[in-house]
Amino acid sequence: MKLAHLFPTFLLIALIITACCMGPSGTQSGTYSVNQEGILELDCPRCTVDETVLSVNENYTLKHVVFHSQEGDVFALAAIPPDPVAGFVLSPGAGVPKEGHQGRAGVFATQGYAYLVLDVRGNGGETGGYPMNLDLDFQKYLAEKWPQYYLSVCDVSSARIYLQGKSEIPVYATGESNGGRYAAIAAALDPGFAGYIGISTSGFSRAGDAYSGDTRKFLLSVDPVTPVEKMRGRSTWLFHAPGDPIIPYSAGQEFYAAFPLPKKFFAFNGTHGQNEETDSVILGECAQIYAPQR
Repeated sequence: MKLAHLFPTFLLIALIITACCMGPSGTQSGTYSVNQEGILELDCPRCTVDETVLSVNENYTLKHVVFHSQEGDVFALAAIPPDPVAGFVLSPGAGVPKEGHQGRAGVFATQGYAYLVLDVRGNGGETGGYPMNLDLDFQKYLAEKWPQYYLSVCDVSSARIYLQGKSEIPVYATGESNGGRYAAIAAALDPGFAGYIGISTSGFSRAGDAYSGDTRKFLLSVDPVTPVEKMRGRSTWLFHAPGDPIIPYSAGQEFYAAFPLPKKFFAFNGTHGQNEETDSVILGECAQIYAPQR
């Protein structure tokens, strides 16, 4: 059964994370389970971290970070100022390596925010893996192996733990396009995140409900709409361009409608993905919250 044809746009996920990278209860290999309603419970594989300083200036230190686990190494870039007031974990869109956001990380770090960019599995960067392939992930699910989609959610939470190990700061899960889906699920299921910021992204409208059995369970397990109620009390900011040629503006609005309060929606000038306008709005919103602390 070809899931790419059954679910032509994307899938969604509802998970409960019980342990992340470096967490005290995580096992080396980790485990997951999905109930009859498609709710996924994750015990993420335990990992260790190596970091290398790439450069240092008066505003921040740029580091190359590697998360090691039995499910493969995941690489990242982290720009960390001396005394950050908050932090961001960015999960980029499909085909965008971590270096594509190095400049953005520097801009945020210069303003006092720790900023880590993941090299998402299968995005063609330093991290291995395959481009999002729901058929292959479904076969792994049936074989009780780790679907890459689930691991990509774990990676976002592992990055949060890394940043908060450097400084006890609020950290936001951030993502654009398909990376926004991984980030949305991680934020909802990991209460350690202060909030979620999604750019040019959407859910899958519970498309899994059109199927039955394991197909339904798996499709629902990867739908970011499913766990959004867990965001209640934590902030959600969504950005979408009316002229987005990849994920329709209406899909972004539908995704926004699913989230509980507090939440904000921003229409921006552009096409698909982050730009200077979205950066400016995010920094402006954060300045209202964190500027008094600086």
